[in-house]
Amino acid sequence: MDLKSNHTSPVLTDTSTLNNTRLGIHSALLPYAHNASAFSPTLFLTIPRKRPSTLDDVRSSLFDAMKSSSPTHNILTKEFNTDPTSSDVDISYRNWTFKYPSALASFEQIANNAKGKKIALFLDYDGTLSPIVDNPDLAFMSNAMRTTVSNVAQYFPTAIISGRSRDKVYEFVGLSELYYAGSHGMDIMGPVRTSSSEYTNCIRSTDKQGKEVNLFQPASEFLPMIEEVLESLIEITKDIPGAKVENNKFCVSVHYRNVDEKSWASVGQSVEEILKEYPRLRLTHGRKVLEVRPILDWHKGKAVEFLLESLGLMDCEDVLPIYVGDDRTDEDAFKVLREGNRGFGIIVSSAPKESNAFYSLRDPSEVMEFLKTLAMWKKNSEL
Repeated sequence: MDLKSNHTSPVLTDTSTLNNTRLGIHSALLPYAHNASAFSPTLFLTIPRKRPSTLDDVRSSLFDAMKSSSPTHNILTKEFNTDPTSSDVDISYRNWTFKYPSALASFEQIANNAKGKKIALFLDYDGTLSPIVDNPDLAFMSNAMRTTVSNVAQYFPTAIISGRSRDKVYEFVGLSELYYAGSHGMDIMGPVRTSSSEYTNCIRSTDKQGKEVNLFQPASEFLPMIEEVLESLIEITKDIPGAKVENNKFCVSVHYRNVDEKSWASVGQSVEEILKEYPRLRLTHGRKVLEVRPILDWHKGKAVEFLLESLGLMDCEDVLPIYVGDDRTDEDAFKVLREGNRGFGIIVSSAPKESNAFYSLRDPSEVMEFLKTLAMWKKNSEL
């Protein structure tokens, strides 16, 4: 697959039709259907050098968008089961799981779909392998989770795809047997490619253990611009108590988890003010975080495809990719797998929300249980 940017942002399109029964899941069992599309290396578009209309509307809707992506009210989890409305919340969550069944409760179905196939496992980090915490620098995964991820990686090729910088997420995880993609997939260190095709900005390198790897950074031309914006955002938010600006190499995250809600608008307006000078950058929303990213058609879904191809598993009928994540940026990966019927996503959430995933897990503890079950299933199947 070839990405030729010529200093423009690559956009990949394809109108080919895929087999809708590839997963062995009858269409009537799918939560809802999408028009099938697949990844093609042959069709390209060029994004014009202007900011999309969604950014033009940010001023009037930014605060509402921040609130909707960062709910602080009426979200109850297991820890709040003494609240008088907890039974209503439990009912709402149970109803939600009819559409997004528990991956633990549905494991037999997952295992049946995986028979005779090679599983490739993709995992988000924050909120999936580690809990969401007030200070993003302290989002450590437990030793038990690390052991579990290391164990499952013995049976399946496993990658971490995070919005964090690749170096930072590697420091948190600390497992050399995994593949890592940081900056929402814009900084990937993966296996040496088995395909003859080449990507622009893909170079041979070595990891910290001296193993030969491929380093792919499709947004490398944006790095000086991102560094400028980082410095500007640090300066403009320094007087907003609780605001934290994080350098994630090819994107900048502005956290407002510890900011008083009355000051959220100030955070958003500060970011918007900086972005006026950078029409090639865009603003996206996460869980109590604003993220400044390049206008580039590259995301976690494309990172999944890149890694699958690097592993020699792209467009193979006997491959089943599984992606586990909790954030709206993971929806790009869920969508890629769903639209191609090539695999499925598992949304990690303790509150009902719309998703392109097939299954659900409530929290990182259930993620760990699922990974343990998956590894045990594979081990027993080899006996």
